[in-house]
Amino acid sequence: MTESTTRLADERGNDRPQPRSTSTSQDSSAGNAAPLTHESSRQVRDERRRVWRRFKRYKPGLVGLGIISLLVICAIAAPILAPYAPDAVNPKLRGAGPSAAHWFGNDDIGRDILSRIIYGARVALIVGIGATTIAVIIGVSIGATAGYFGGKVDFWLSRLIDTLMAFPLLALLLTLSSVFGPSLRNVVIVIGCTVWASYARVVRAEVLSLREQDYVLAARAVGVSNRAIIARHIVPNAIGPVIIIASLSIGSIIILESALSFLGLGVARPTASWGTMLSDGREFIRNYPHIAIAPGLAIALTVLAFNLVGDGLRDALDPRDRR
Repeated sequence: MTESTTRLADERGNDRPQPRSTSTSQDSSAGNAAPLTHESSRQVRDERRRVWRRFKRYKPGLVGLGIISLLVICAIAAPILAPYAPDAVNPKLRGAGPSAAHWFGNDDIGRDILSRIIYGARVALIVGIGATTIAVIIGVSIGATAGYFGGKVDFWLSRLIDTLMAFPLLALLLTLSSVFGPSLRNVVIVIGCTVWASYARVVRAEVLSLREQDYVLAARAVGVSNRAIIARHIVPNAIGPVIIIASLSIGSIIILESALSFLGLGVARPTASWGTMLSDGREFIRNYPHIAIAPGLAIALTVLAFNLVGDGLRDALDPRDRR
């Protein structure tokens, strides 16, 4: 993912759309400020329509968006959609196969697999979106700071990024999860605090070119603070690649959560998680394969959906396509 994101940043650097930053000059005339604000808002709306139009041309992206929408509905309305409680046990149906009453069958202790799949969507989305949000906040902050200030700040922050990326990700997650213990909150924090380096590297590459743009130099000339320049002018124009990476990374984070839960270091039992369901079905894969097949398909379908949406966003936000 590092090579692809770096290549994406390089491509955008040579063919960048007109920055969306607001003017830094203070216009004393209120009569001129209002038309500028209206024009800026109209340009933002037009750009959003163009992005949506380009996204719709990629049909697999629409399919992925539909699957994600279905997952969100399942996660929100799980108590309504799930036919049974996720922890309701029926010993008489241990390992029972799919039936009219239990569409996906029952697990090794008699719990309804469909209900646990529906409730497991909550965990997958919470971890995927929550950890990605943490990673984006940390990565964008560090990358923008390193790229904007340069010098020793850039040197030391870049070494921090390189150090983090040098560690094997799964081994680092296993170590941290063992230290902090298995829980949903810890999984979100641990994953979010270990996968931000790719965001920081891409944002730093974007900011290195953005900081030399005329509108940034004009903001410095009129005395705008560095914090305001980064927040108002630099970050909004460097956020495009971040959106693409984030959409592609959510699927990877869901896989990481499933791996940790599979090993007993993720979401603690009896909380319904697709990873723990896979772990429970591992011992019965020969006699009751449906116990492991259902959560495995759920993970694969969810990751595929986010990847399709990420591919669609990559095409929609391509600066070389202005149609």
